[in-house]
Amino acid sequence: MLLDVSAIMLGVKDVERAKKFYAEGLGFKIDKDTRNFVSFSLGGGSLQLALYEWDAAAQDAGVPAEGSGFRGASFHLNPDSRELVDETIRNAVAAGGSVVKDAAAAQWGGYYGYFSDPDGYLWKVTTYAS
Repeated sequence: MLLDVSAIMLGVKDVERAKKFYAEGLGFKIDKDTRNFVSFSLGGGSLQLALYEWDAAAQDAGVPAEGSGFRGASFHLNPDSRELVDETIRNAVAAGGSVVKDAAAAQWGGYYGYFSDPDGYLWKVTTYAS
């Protein structure tokens, strides 16, 4: 059986802060917006990104809300140039994110860096353009 992944949902501590980060900081287009839930249509054949209030998301999954440290996942953006990698990371920081790893040339020929959103989710921004 083949399954299509249609969305990635992040549990966030402050839905309004996270919405502002993704909508204003990264330019993601809001698709649905309620009190505890926001989804973004990312276009270009991308999955949807959804934000759900942290405790409500944990309750929905039937798991404890406590969580810390590396979550075992990162999300990836692939712009077309090194300049856009740098711009994306600058925009994320200006919107309340943090640089996790400065963008730099990689031994495999690409260029990448990491930022985290205000809730600590890791985003890798990579280009293969020289």
